[in-house]
Amino acid sequence: MPRFMDVHEGMHGITDEALRAAHQADLDIQDDEGVDFQRAWGDPESGMVWCVSEAPDAEAVKRIHERAGHPTTTVYPVPVEV
Repeated sequence: MPRFMDVHEGMHGITDEALRAAHQADLDIQDDEGVDFQRAWGDPESGMVWCVSEAPDAEAVKRIHERAGHPTTTVYPVPVEV
């Protein structure tokens, strides 16, 4: 299954607890689109959050994030990994 990295902006001050809750919101509904969210990282200072997932396509990733309450328009395919 294709792998993706998506980026969220504007999440200034994100805490471990808030990131965990946002990630769990994705996990709770990811099966609806056949997505597997694997990891999430956040930087409270810049407000950036990054997520790695496997999904049928980038649009499925966007739909889950939108429904979970933290939409993104930036989803990159990750075709090469070491």
